[in-house]
Amino acid sequence: MLAARGLSSTFFVVGEALREHRALAERAHAEGHWIGNHTLTHPRPLGESGVEVCEIEAAQAELGELAHPDRLFRPSGTGGELEPGLLSAAAVESLVAGRFTCVLWNAVPGDWTDPGWVETALAQIAAQDWTLLVLHDVDGACADRLDEFLSRVNADIVQGFPPACVPITRGAVTGSLDGLL
Repeated sequence: MLAARGLSSTFFVVGEALREHRALAERAHAEGHWIGNHTLTHPRPLGESGVEVCEIEAAQAELGELAHPDRLFRPSGTGGELEPGLLSAAAVESLVAGRFTCVLWNAVPGDWTDPGWVETALAQIAAQDWTLLVLHDVDGACADRLDEFLSRVNADIVQGFPPACVPITRGAVTGSLDGLL
């Protein structure tokens, strides 16, 4: 669906899932999509897991040559909220030391639980100048209505991130981490 519209996206993949679906990630990478790290096992919230550094480093090792040069990383949270526990001091230290770019979000329409996610996503997009929308590729999530969403969205879809959603860039803290630790 993305290729048919000439769109590129970013896929943040869970390391354990990559082991089973590597061919899909390789195809996405070959088609120009960016591939980022979404932890090894998707603990929620990452910052309270006690294994943050291992989760980040092991998933990055799984990505190997598929990883975006900026070492993109998106933490796993609970229900899409940007809240305390999303990161920890150890996670931030690991991201800085590993020269990662940490990507957050400003819109999560709940596609994995809400069949009406398309309307929610369109409203979230309309409410902001630049939306970083998170959708999921798990069973019962966005796939069934993705074509409809792409047909209805009235905004430019770009492969990039609003600066407000990137608190760490190539290992430098460039934005606020308040409320995330």
